[in-house]
Amino acid sequence: MIFLEKIQLKTILTTLCVVFISTEAMAGKLPEVRVSNVRRVFYNGEHNAFTDLIRFRGKFYLTFRSCPDGHMVHPTSSIIILASDDAKKWEQVHRFSVAKRDTRDPHFLIFKGKLFVYTGTWYSGETTLKYEDYDLNKHLGYAAWSEDGHKWHSPIMLEGTFGHYIWRANTFGGKAYLCGRRKKNFAMAPRGEGAMVESAMLESDDGLIWRTRSLFQEVNGDETAFQFDADGGIIAIGRRGRDNAQLLRSERPYTQWQRKDLDRYIGGPLLVRWGGRYVVGGRKTISGGPKTSMCWLVDDKLYEFAELPSGGDNSYPGFVEISPKRAIMSWYSSNKKDEEGKTITAIYMADLEFLE
Repeated sequence: MIFLEKIQLKTILTTLCVVFISTEAMAGKLPEVRVSNVRRVFYNGEHNAFTDLIRFRGKFYLTFRSCPDGHMVHPTSSIIILASDDAKKWEQVHRFSVAKRDTRDPHFLIFKGKLFVYTGTWYSGETTLKYEDYDLNKHLGYAAWSEDGHKWHSPIMLEGTFGHYIWRANTFGGKAYLCGRRKKNFAMAPRGEGAMVESAMLESDDGLIWRTRSLFQEVNGDETAFQFDADGGIIAIGRRGRDNAQLLRSERPYTQWQRKDLDRYIGGPLLVRWGGRYVVGGRKTISGGPKTSMCWLVDDKLYEFAELPSGGDNSYPGFVEISPKRAIMSWYSSNKKDEEGKTITAIYMADLEFLE
Protein backbone atom coordinates (compact mmCIF):
# COMPACT_ATOMS: atom_id res chain seq x y z
CA MET A 1 0.00 0.00 0.00
CA ILE A 2 1.25 3.49 -0.84
CA PHE A 3 1.00 6.21 1.76
CA LEU A 4 0.57 9.79 0.50
CA GLU A 5 0.97 12.28 3.31
CA LYS A 6 1.32 16.04 3.52
CA ILE A 7 3.87 17.01 6.15
CA GLN A 8 2.06 18.68 9.01
CA LEU A 9 2.35 22.41 9.71
CA LYS A 10 4.10 21.89 13.04
CA THR A 11 6.95 20.01 11.41
CA ILE A 12 7.54 21.28 7.87
CA LEU A 13 5.03 23.68 6.32
CA THR A 14 3.51 22.31 3.14
CA THR A 15 3.25 25.85 1.86
CA LEU A 16 6.72 26.75 3.03
CA CYS A 17 8.49 29.15 0.67
CA VAL A 18 12.19 28.75 1.33
CA VAL A 19 14.42 31.10 -0.60
CA PHE A 20 18.19 30.74 -0.64
CA ILE A 21 20.08 33.54 -2.36
CA SER A 22 23.38 32.84 -4.10
CA THR A 23 26.57 34.44 -2.86
CA GLU A 24 26.97 38.20 -3.15
CA ALA A 25 29.23 37.78 -6.16
CA MET A 26 26.37 36.27 -8.14
CA ALA A 27 23.50 38.26 -6.62
CA GLY A 28 21.29 39.66 -9.34
CA LYS A 29 22.71 37.29 -11.97
CA LEU A 30 21.15 33.99 -10.95
CA PRO A 31 17.47 33.36 -10.27
CA GLU A 32 16.21 33.07 -6.74
CA VAL A 33 14.21 29.88 -6.23
CA ARG A 34 11.13 29.24 -4.13
CA VAL A 35 10.81 25.74 -2.65
CA SER A 36 7.20 24.90 -1.86
CA ASN A 37 4.72 22.07 -1.37
CA VAL A 38 7.24 19.93 0.49
CA ARG A 39 5.55 16.56 0.90
CA ARG A 40 6.20 12.98 1.89
CA VAL A 41 5.13 10.75 -0.98
CA PHE A 42 6.11 7.30 0.24
CA TYR A 43 6.72 5.47 3.48
CA ASN A 44 5.95 1.80 4.09
CA GLY A 45 7.76 1.14 7.37
CA GLU A 46 10.95 0.14 5.53
CA HIS A 47 14.16 2.00 4.72
CA ASN A 48 13.36 3.94 1.53
CA ALA A 49 16.24 5.66 -0.25
CA PHE A 50 18.17 6.62 -3.41
CA THR A 51 15.60 8.33 -5.63
CA ASP A 52 15.33 9.20 -9.29
CA LEU A 53 12.61 11.01 -11.21
CA ILE A 54 11.64 11.25 -14.91
CA ARG A 55 8.79 12.07 -17.29
CA PHE A 56 7.87 9.45 -19.92
CA ARG A 57 4.89 9.31 -22.29
CA GLY A 58 2.96 12.00 -20.44
CA LYS A 59 3.45 10.57 -16.94
CA PHE A 60 5.90 11.12 -14.12
CA TYR A 61 7.88 8.16 -12.79
CA LEU A 62 9.64 7.93 -9.43
CA THR A 63 11.96 5.09 -8.40
CA PHE A 64 13.86 4.22 -5.23
CA ARG A 65 15.13 1.31 -3.13
CA SER A 66 13.08 -0.11 -0.27
CA CYS A 67 14.43 -2.54 2.32
CA PRO A 68 12.96 -3.84 5.61
CA ASP A 69 16.46 -4.38 7.03
CA GLY A 70 17.90 -0.91 6.54
CA HIS A 71 20.52 1.01 4.60
CA MET A 72 23.29 -1.56 4.31
CA VAL A 73 23.63 -4.65 2.08
CA HIS A 74 20.68 -7.03 2.42
CA PRO A 75 19.13 -9.56 -0.01
CA THR A 76 15.68 -8.39 1.16
CA SER A 77 15.90 -5.08 -0.72
CA SER A 78 13.88 -4.24 -3.83
CA ILE A 79 13.38 -1.48 -6.38
CA ILE A 80 10.01 0.27 -6.46
CA ILE A 81 8.67 2.26 -9.43
CA LEU A 82 5.74 4.65 -8.98
CA ALA A 83 3.78 6.54 -11.65
CA SER A 84 1.70 9.72 -11.53
CA ASP A 85 -0.23 12.00 -13.85
CA ASP A 86 0.38 15.11 -11.74
CA ALA A 87 3.39 14.31 -9.47
CA LYS A 88 1.03 14.45 -6.49
CA LYS A 89 -0.94 11.21 -6.46
CA TRP A 90 1.25 8.16 -7.02
CA GLU A 91 0.61 4.48 -7.68
CA GLN A 92 3.02 1.58 -7.78
CA VAL A 93 3.47 0.16 -11.28
CA HIS A 94 6.35 -2.23 -10.63
CA ARG A 95 8.57 -3.68 -7.92
CA PHE A 96 11.43 -6.13 -8.41
CA SER A 97 14.30 -7.73 -6.54
CA VAL A 98 17.23 -10.00 -7.45
CA ALA A 99 17.75 -13.28 -5.59
CA LYS A 100 20.68 -13.21 -3.14
CA ARG A 101 21.52 -9.63 -4.17
CA ASP A 102 21.04 -6.21 -2.65
CA THR A 103 19.41 -3.88 -5.19
CA ARG A 104 20.10 -0.15 -4.76
CA ASP A 105 20.71 3.22 -6.45
CA PRO A 106 18.10 2.90 -9.23
CA HIS A 107 18.32 5.38 -12.11
CA PHE A 108 16.10 6.07 -15.12
CA LEU A 109 17.04 6.26 -18.78
CA ILE A 110 14.81 6.81 -21.82
CA PHE A 111 16.47 5.07 -24.77
CA LYS A 112 15.06 3.98 -28.13
CA GLY A 113 11.47 4.43 -27.00
CA LYS A 114 11.89 2.42 -23.79
CA LEU A 115 12.04 3.47 -20.15
CA PHE A 116 14.89 1.70 -18.36
CA VAL A 117 15.54 1.51 -14.62
CA TYR A 118 19.12 0.49 -13.83
CA THR A 119 20.24 -0.81 -10.45
CA GLY A 120 23.62 -1.75 -9.07
CA THR A 121 23.52 -4.93 -6.97
CA TRP A 122 25.86 -6.20 -4.27
CA TYR A 123 26.10 -9.97 -3.95
CA SER A 124 24.82 -10.71 -0.45
CA GLY A 125 23.92 -14.40 -0.40
CA GLU A 126 21.18 -15.72 1.84
CA THR A 127 21.53 -13.07 4.52
CA THR A 128 22.96 -9.66 5.36
CA LEU A 129 26.48 -9.16 4.04
CA LYS A 130 29.10 -8.23 6.62
CA TYR A 131 30.86 -4.93 6.00
CA GLU A 132 34.29 -6.56 5.89
CA ASP A 133 33.07 -8.87 3.09
CA TYR A 134 32.00 -6.12 0.67
CA ASP A 135 33.65 -6.64 -2.73
CA LEU A 136 33.10 -4.55 -5.87
CA ASN A 137 34.23 -7.54 -7.94
CA LYS A 138 30.94 -9.25 -7.07
CA HIS A 139 28.79 -6.38 -8.29
CA LEU A 140 26.46 -6.85 -11.23
CA GLY A 141 24.07 -4.48 -12.99
CA TYR A 142 20.39 -5.29 -13.52
CA ALA A 143 17.55 -3.47 -15.22
CA ALA A 144 13.81 -3.25 -15.61
CA TRP A 145 12.39 -1.78 -18.80
CA SER A 146 9.03 -0.90 -20.28
CA GLU A 147 7.73 0.45 -23.57
CA ASP A 148 4.55 1.92 -22.09
CA GLY A 149 5.19 2.34 -18.35
CA HIS A 150 2.64 -0.35 -17.51
CA LYS A 151 4.12 -3.69 -18.60
CA TRP A 152 7.60 -4.22 -17.19
CA HIS A 153 10.36 -6.72 -17.94
CA SER A 154 12.70 -7.53 -15.02
CA PRO A 155 15.03 -8.36 -13.49
CA ILE A 156 17.33 -8.40 -16.52
CA MET A 157 21.07 -8.94 -16.04
CA LEU A 158 23.24 -6.41 -17.86
CA GLU A 159 25.99 -8.12 -19.84
CA GLY A 160 29.38 -6.47 -19.41
CA THR A 161 28.67 -5.04 -15.94
CA PHE A 162 30.02 -7.80 -13.69
CA GLY A 163 32.47 -6.20 -11.24
CA HIS A 164 30.91 -2.77 -11.84
CA TYR A 165 28.77 -0.82 -9.38
CA ILE A 166 26.58 0.88 -11.98
CA TRP A 167 25.09 4.32 -11.43
CA ARG A 168 23.67 7.17 -13.55
CA ALA A 169 23.09 6.86 -17.32
CA ASN A 170 22.62 9.15 -20.32
CA THR A 171 22.36 9.02 -24.12
CA PHE A 172 24.03 10.61 -27.14
CA GLY A 173 24.17 9.82 -30.85
CA GLY A 174 22.00 6.72 -30.67
CA LYS A 175 24.02 5.08 -27.90
CA ALA A 176 23.48 4.74 -24.16
CA TYR A 177 26.19 5.51 -21.59
CA LEU A 178 26.47 4.37 -18.00
CA CYS A 179 28.78 5.09 -15.08
CA GLY A 180 30.26 1.97 -13.49
CA ARG A 181 32.59 2.01 -10.48
CA ARG A 182 35.15 -0.84 -10.50
CA LYS A 183 38.51 -1.94 -9.14
CA LYS A 184 41.46 -1.28 -11.43
CA ASN A 185 42.24 -4.56 -13.20
CA PHE A 186 39.51 -6.09 -10.99
CA ALA A 187 42.18 -6.51 -8.33
CA MET A 188 41.68 -9.20 -5.70
CA ALA A 189 41.69 -7.06 -2.57
CA PRO A 190 39.26 -6.28 0.28
CA ARG A 191 36.25 -4.07 -0.49
CA GLY A 192 37.61 -1.95 -3.30
CA GLU A 193 37.35 1.66 -2.24
CA GLY A 194 39.69 4.60 -2.55
CA ALA A 195 42.56 5.11 -4.98
CA MET A 196 42.28 1.69 -6.59
CA VAL A 197 38.76 2.37 -7.88
CA GLU A 198 38.02 3.65 -11.39
CA SER A 199 34.83 5.25 -12.64
CA ALA A 200 34.26 3.64 -16.02
CA MET A 201 32.15 5.10 -18.81
CA LEU A 202 30.27 2.16 -20.33
CA GLU A 203 28.58 2.24 -23.76
CA SER A 204 25.66 0.25 -25.20
CA ASP A 205 23.70 -0.02 -28.45
CA ASP A 206 20.59 -1.51 -26.84
CA GLY A 207 20.72 -0.52 -23.14
CA LEU A 208 21.33 -4.12 -22.06
CA ILE A 209 24.78 -5.18 -23.36
CA TRP A 210 27.64 -2.94 -22.26
CA ARG A 211 31.32 -2.35 -23.07
CA THR A 212 33.94 0.06 -21.73
CA ARG A 213 34.31 3.32 -23.66
CA SER A 214 36.44 5.48 -21.36
CA LEU A 215 37.20 6.36 -17.73
CA PHE A 216 35.64 9.28 -15.90
CA GLN A 217 38.19 8.79 -13.11
CA GLU A 218 41.36 6.72 -13.06
CA VAL A 219 41.76 6.89 -9.27
CA ASN A 220 39.29 7.44 -6.42
CA GLY A 221 36.37 6.80 -8.76
CA ASP A 222 32.87 7.08 -7.35
CA GLU A 223 29.28 8.08 -8.19
CA THR A 224 29.30 10.24 -11.33
CA ALA A 225 26.48 12.23 -12.94
CA PHE A 226 27.05 13.46 -16.50
CA GLN A 227 25.49 15.40 -19.37
CA PHE A 228 26.31 15.72 -23.08
CA ASP A 229 26.42 18.96 -25.04
CA ALA A 230 25.22 19.29 -28.65
CA ASP A 231 28.59 18.13 -30.03
CA GLY A 232 28.93 15.16 -27.69
CA GLY A 233 31.21 16.83 -25.18
CA ILE A 234 30.75 15.72 -21.57
CA ILE A 235 30.43 17.68 -18.37
CA ALA A 236 30.23 15.59 -15.19
CA ILE A 237 30.17 15.79 -11.41
CA GLY A 238 32.18 13.04 -9.76
CA ARG A 239 31.94 12.15 -6.10
CA ARG A 240 35.33 11.41 -4.54
CA GLY A 241 34.48 9.35 -1.49
CA ARG A 242 34.42 11.75 1.47
CA ASP A 243 36.67 14.29 -0.25
CA ASN A 244 35.54 17.27 -2.32
CA ALA A 245 33.77 16.39 -5.55
CA GLN A 246 35.29 17.12 -8.96
CA LEU A 247 34.02 18.80 -12.12
CA LEU A 248 34.97 16.69 -15.16
CA ARG A 249 35.05 17.64 -18.85
CA SER A 250 35.96 15.78 -22.03
CA GLU A 251 35.40 15.94 -25.78
CA ARG A 252 34.90 13.00 -28.09
CA PRO A 253 36.39 10.36 -28.15
CA TYR A 254 36.78 10.95 -24.36
CA THR A 255 40.46 10.04 -24.12
CA GLN A 256 41.53 13.33 -22.52
CA TRP A 257 39.86 14.73 -19.39
CA GLN A 258 39.97 17.96 -17.47
CA ARG A 259 39.36 17.45 -13.76
CA LYS A 260 38.88 20.29 -11.29
CA ASP A 261 38.21 20.11 -7.55
CA LEU A 262 35.00 21.75 -6.37
CA ASP A 263 34.65 23.48 -3.02
CA ARG A 264 32.61 20.78 -1.31
CA TYR A 265 31.79 17.14 -0.83
CA ILE A 266 28.73 15.95 -2.80
CA GLY A 267 27.06 12.64 -1.96
CA GLY A 268 24.73 11.08 -4.52
CA PRO A 269 25.38 13.79 -7.13
CA LEU A 270 22.80 15.00 -9.62
CA LEU A 271 23.61 17.06 -12.74
CA VAL A 272 20.73 18.39 -14.85
CA ARG A 273 19.76 21.40 -16.96
CA TRP A 274 17.05 23.83 -15.87
CA GLY A 275 16.16 26.98 -17.74
CA GLY A 276 19.35 26.73 -19.78
CA ARG A 277 21.56 26.49 -16.69
CA TYR A 278 23.23 23.53 -14.98
CA VAL A 279 21.93 22.39 -11.60
CA VAL A 280 23.96 20.23 -9.20
CA GLY A 281 22.24 18.42 -6.36
CA GLY A 282 23.33 16.05 -3.64
CA ARG A 283 24.28 15.71 0.00
CA LYS A 284 26.46 18.31 1.64
CA THR A 285 28.11 17.96 5.04
CA ILE A 286 27.84 20.89 7.42
CA SER A 287 28.33 21.46 11.14
CA GLY A 288 24.65 20.72 11.78
CA GLY A 289 24.84 17.41 9.94
CA PRO A 290 24.28 16.24 6.33
CA LYS A 291 21.67 18.04 4.22
CA THR A 292 20.27 17.72 0.70
CA SER A 293 21.34 20.76 -1.28
CA MET A 294 20.71 22.23 -4.75
CA CYS A 295 23.17 24.55 -6.51
CA TRP A 296 23.67 26.45 -9.75
CA LEU A 297 26.88 25.52 -11.57
CA VAL A 298 28.30 28.67 -13.18
CA ASP A 299 31.88 29.24 -14.37
CA ASP A 300 32.96 26.02 -12.66
CA LYS A 301 31.66 27.19 -9.28
CA LEU A 302 28.67 26.13 -7.19
CA TYR A 303 26.09 28.62 -5.87
CA GLU A 304 23.55 27.09 -3.51
CA PHE A 305 19.94 28.09 -4.10
CA ALA A 306 18.12 25.63 -1.83
CA GLU A 307 18.61 23.41 1.16
CA LEU A 308 15.80 20.87 1.45
CA PRO A 309 14.28 19.72 4.76
CA SER A 310 16.54 16.75 5.44
CA GLY A 311 18.94 15.16 7.87
CA GLY A 312 20.71 11.99 8.86
CA ASP A 313 20.66 9.44 6.05
CA ASN A 314 19.50 11.58 3.11
CA SER A 315 20.00 13.00 -0.41
CA TYR A 316 20.24 11.19 -3.81
CA PRO A 317 17.86 13.61 -5.53
CA GLY A 318 15.85 13.23 -8.72
CA PHE A 319 14.74 16.19 -10.84
CA VAL A 320 12.32 16.99 -13.69
CA GLU A 321 12.08 20.35 -15.44
CA ILE A 322 8.42 21.32 -15.93
CA SER A 323 9.24 24.61 -17.69
CA PRO A 324 12.24 26.98 -17.86
CA LYS A 325 11.09 28.41 -14.50
CA ARG A 326 9.38 25.46 -12.79
CA ALA A 327 10.59 22.02 -11.70
CA ILE A 328 9.95 19.20 -9.27
CA MET A 329 12.46 17.17 -7.31
CA SER A 330 12.64 14.08 -5.12
CA TRP A 331 14.99 13.00 -2.34
CA TYR A 332 15.01 10.79 0.73
CA SER A 333 15.61 11.67 4.34
CA SER A 334 15.64 10.19 7.84
CA ASN A 335 15.13 13.40 9.79
CA LYS A 336 11.69 12.40 11.16
CA LYS A 337 10.50 9.92 13.75
CA ASP A 338 7.21 8.10 14.19
CA GLU A 339 4.99 8.20 17.28
CA GLU A 340 7.12 5.53 18.96
CA GLY A 341 10.33 7.46 18.38
CA LYS A 342 11.55 5.23 15.56
CA THR A 343 13.41 6.92 12.73
CA ILE A 344 11.45 7.19 9.48
CA THR A 345 13.47 6.96 6.26
CA ALA A 346 11.03 8.13 3.59
CA ILE A 347 10.74 9.60 0.10
CA TYR A 348 9.98 13.32 -0.25
CA MET A 349 9.21 15.73 -3.07
CA ALA A 350 8.98 19.49 -3.53
CA ASP A 351 8.07 22.07 -6.17
CA LEU A 352 10.73 24.56 -7.34
CA GLU A 353 9.95 27.88 -9.02
CA PHE A 354 11.89 30.96 -10.06
CA LEU A 355 10.98 34.15 -8.23
CA GLU A 356 10.11 36.93 -10.65
